[in-house]
Amino acid sequence: MKEFKPVKEGKVREIYDNGDSLIMVATDRISAFDVILKNKVTNKGKVLTQMSRFWFDLTNDILPNHMLSTDVKDMPEFFQNEKFEGRSMLCKKLTMLPVECIVRGYITGSGWASYQENGTVCGIKLPEGLKECDKLPEPIYTPSTKAEIGDHDENIDFEKSITVLEKEFPGHGEEYAKALRDNTIALYKKCADYALKRGIIIADTKFEFGLDENGNVVLGDEMLTPDSSRFWPVEGYESGHSQPSFDKQFVRDWLKANPESDYNLPQDVIDKTIDKYLEAYKLLTGSDLA
Repeated sequence: MKEFKPVKEGKVREIYDNGDSLIMVATDRISAFDVILKNKVTNKGKVLTQMSRFWFDLTNDILPNHMLSTDVKDMPEFFQNEKFEGRSMLCKKLTMLPVECIVRGYITGSGWASYQENGTVCGIKLPEGLKECDKLPEPIYTPSTKAEIGDHDENIDFEKSITVLEKEFPGHGEEYAKALRDNTIALYKKCADYALKRGIIIADTKFEFGLDENGNVVLGDEMLTPDSSRFWPVEGYESGHSQPSFDKQFVRDWLKANPESDYNLPQDVIDKTIDKYLEAYKLLTGSDLA
């Protein structure tokens, strides 16, 4: 049996080269503030993979994505065991575009801090009088550059995203920048409307895109997981203060309140975190995680 070693390790994912395809494995690692925590969150990787699978299927009509299969039987023998079951995705190889595509439907987090300072979010002027966690009149696209592990992503405006893409893909900067923006907004709108009916507000999220062998823009990486999005319960939502959430906010809040923790979570925080992930999964997909 051929042994595989990851060709790339992210904060949470490991990527294996399978010749003409890739295998992305979501681990149970958790990161916050660009640091990998010392704990693992049991089954978190399965939630991320299966939730991405759900959204990829739901949005195929808007844009093709990189998913080929989440069944380990479609992967080399090395992956056909419990360690990889449920958390592995066979994917098309893409040339990834160097922009993180962030879309905000509600004002919260760093966006709220920026708005309080000068009435803008990532250079976009917003109406006066918004309260924390208010729904925005229209979703806004606020791209950033992708940083290496340990560095922070840098927020950029749409014009700067053209420059970044033009540098890497001469003659295509504006074309790709518009495709990223328009697809990001379209994907968000469809999924946010769907989630709202299932009891979840998607406050903001990020997407990543790549090019296939024919130069077409394709959705890659993960999609609308609690790691890449802010999920709030519809029940009890009211603007004017921060919201309870189904995502890593719970971990971030605990770390902020416990600066001496050295990124080591107590068991009850780990348990509550996976419970939130599983609850969000069930609300959105209508079934328990297999």
